[in-house]
Amino acid sequence: MEKKNFVSLLLSVVGIVLFALGMCMCLLPEWNAFTQGLVLGCAGLIVLLIMVMVRRKMEGKAVVVVPDGKTIGAILLTIVGVLLFGLGMCLTMVWTEYLAVGVVIGLLGIVLLLCLIPILKGIR
Repeated sequence: MEKKNFVSLLLSVVGIVLFALGMCMCLLPEWNAFTQGLVLGCAGLIVLLIMVMVRRKMEGKAVVVVPDGKTIGAILLTIVGVLLFGLGMCLTMVWTEYLAVGVVIGLLGIVLLLCLIPILKGIR
C-alpha cells in the first residue's frame, strides 16, 4: 500500500467515525448530548477536510482548487435534487395526506439527480 493511500485511509476512518458518532449524539434525544455531538461532528468534518488537503499535497497537486462554473452548477443541481427528493419522501412518509404530491416532488428530485450523469459525463 502506498503511503498516500495509507494516510488517506487512516484520516478517512477517523473523520467518518467522529462525524457519525457526532450525528448519533445530535439526533438521538435519549443520549441528551446535542451540543457535544455537534462539536464532535464538526471535528469529524474538519478531519475529513484535512484529509483531502493532505491527499492532494501528497499527490503533488494544488491543495486548494477554485471550482469552475460547471462544477458549481453541478453542485447546485445536486443540492436542489437531493432536497426535492427528501421533501418528497417526507411528504409521503410523514404527512400521508400529501402522498400524491410527495411522489411527484420525489420523482422530480430523482429526475434532477439523473440529469447529473449527462451533465458531468456527457453523451457519446
